[in-house]
Amino acid sequence: MLPFVVLAQTVQKKEVNHQFQTWVSLNSVTKFSQHWGVAADVHLRTNDFFQDNNFFFLRGGIAYIPNSKFSFTGGYAHMWLAPRNPDWSTYSDENRIYQQFQMNTKSGNVSIVQRLRNEQRWQEKIVNDAETGENRFTDRVRYLISVTIPIFKKKTAPSLVVSDELLLQFGKEVVYNTFDQNRLFIGIKQVINPKLSFDFGYMNVYQEKYSGYQYDMNHTLRLFFYLNTSIKAKAVAVPAVSGHD
Repeated sequence: MLPFVVLAQTVQKKEVNHQFQTWVSLNSVTKFSQHWGVAADVHLRTNDFFQDNNFFFLRGGIAYIPNSKFSFTGGYAHMWLAPRNPDWSTYSDENRIYQQFQMNTKSGNVSIVQRLRNEQRWQEKIVNDAETGENRFTDRVRYLISVTIPIFKKKTAPSLVVSDELLLQFGKEVVYNTFDQNRLFIGIKQVINPKLSFDFGYMNVYQEKYSGYQYDMNHTLRLFFYLNTSIKAKAVAVPAVSGHD
């Protein structure tokens, strides 16, 4: 059946909508015991450099951290998605439950973070600027790899960060776009102190819409902060990595 599905998706001419966005977030992990912590992050993404809202996003979870290389996290997230139609004002709510596994390794002085995340999403359907009371359910699988490369001998100097995340989704309403999106990021990482750091740079978000022939190419200016704290002195430290939306 795969060739027929592929041919069916190529009937319409491919359309790519280029957008410029700004994405700011705070990602935190607070360890309350040697192997357990609370993960939380908040995100704001806007169109055209803070002119219009794109979404607000909150996520929280419980993390199990057996050692500095591995962590397991599960929790809940909520998104408020702004309408794409400029004449509409109704935001769409999205509820998520997520599970993730993260692995942190090093090759020489290069730090490598790999993350596998699974999300169950209930996305509210909005019709004619009104809530319908119906949701679209999808299961989304995400794989991220992020590489941090020191480019200066001085430890307080910024490092180069390159990452890529592939997102695939599944569900009975996912007909033409099993590929959801790809996020490529290149920028710098700066450590402010042992607990706080940030990365800043360019992210390209390439997303396929439900039609199967329409795409968004989001040219995104990204600024993410990372806060790692502990209320227990002997808690295991975990390298920070972006939660994303």
